[in-house]
Amino acid sequence: MYANSLKNILILPSGFKESLSATQVAEAIKIGVAKSLLAAMIKAIPIADGGEDTAHILAQQTQGKIIPKTITGPLGQPISSYFAMLGQPYQHVAVIEMAAAAGLKLIPLEQRNPMLTTSFGVGELIKAALAEGATQIIVGCGDSGISDGGMGALQALGVNITDQASQTVQLGGQALQQVVQIDYSSLIAPLREHKVEIKLALNPFNILCGPQGVAPVFGPQKGASPDQVQQLSQGLEHWAKQLKKNHLNPIQNFDFAYASGTGASGGLGAGLAAIGASLCPRFEVFLSQDLLGHDLDAQIQHADLVITAEGAIDCQTLRGKVPAEIARRAAKYNKPVIALAGTLGNEAHCVYDIGIDAISSIVPRPMSLEHAITQSETLMIQATERLIKSVLLGMKIAQQQRCV
Repeated sequence: MYANSLKNILILPSGFKESLSATQVAEAIKIGVAKSLLAAMIKAIPIADGGEDTAHILAQQTQGKIIPKTITGPLGQPISSYFAMLGQPYQHVAVIEMAAAAGLKLIPLEQRNPMLTTSFGVGELIKAALAEGATQIIVGCGDSGISDGGMGALQALGVNITDQASQTVQLGGQALQQVVQIDYSSLIAPLREHKVEIKLALNPFNILCGPQGVAPVFGPQKGASPDQVQQLSQGLEHWAKQLKKNHLNPIQNFDFAYASGTGASGGLGAGLAAIGASLCPRFEVFLSQDLLGHDLDAQIQHADLVITAEGAIDCQTLRGKVPAEIARRAAKYNKPVIALAGTLGNEAHCVYDIGIDAISSIVPRPMSLEHAITQSETLMIQATERLIKSVLLGMKIAQQQRCV
């Protein structure tokens, strides 16, 4: 009876970092919903946020292709990576996940050190996309394991970055304070001549410097010690000053330290802005009907219940994360939103203020992180089934109270 009131279920999840892709999360939630709502119409749309799985999602939505490429990984070793060339009518558009070149998941836990990791492979993927004929390159920023300010990416693209002795600086965040000169004369021609558009799809809340900058906010999760956080902060401040002195951005007074998005992906936003890349709010890029393949607002308007998901729901969720964007859109149509998460962190309750009606962790009991990751698909299905049963119980109680 009560299930008949939930005829249209819309699933709009992000991926779970180092665990499930957005596509896998969407499918697991769909299975869980179907266990309790046998007759419901269930629509699952994985949401690309610039992190893991973005290139695959957009290639699938546009009937494009994934192109494999061997590049330099975040630890300086060769790795297998990829980028997407989209399908018609976007066949000249490439999509790069910086996470596929310098993502946190590519770095073993015991080797995580943003003083040493590099974005060099991101630049190599950009070069590969140009060789494939791309005239527009979208770089998805998310899930990064580096804090080098995009210096490595610039070096891969031909920019000569030297120290006081006129020697090329080493890779990694530790070298940022050594930068004295940035020479763009050897930057590959299509970029130097601004014949190709580079668009970074990013979280605009991320800035390069200050108390809310790359190093203090994200450094610890990338393996930085308190002392290294301080060193990275100083290095990135110095890097921003060097970029301001010498850059190719058409905005002459561009603020490399504090402009929106400069801190995206360990400062990649600032580095690529120096060669004229546009820094764009990621959902304006990835949730457009053209790339997504769906009119998202129309889908939400048609739904009886919206389910979203994110690896962690906490005080950072409000700052440009997928659940916050889904809740913002659902609020326009007064649609109920439930969010699933791997973990509920500090101040998770703050999401109730932005239109998320209920939150739930998929982890039902204490367990190791390793076990939670290996069993994440099963945990997601089971959590969704429990969630739907709770919703149905609430509807039953509400109906009984109306009848009293």
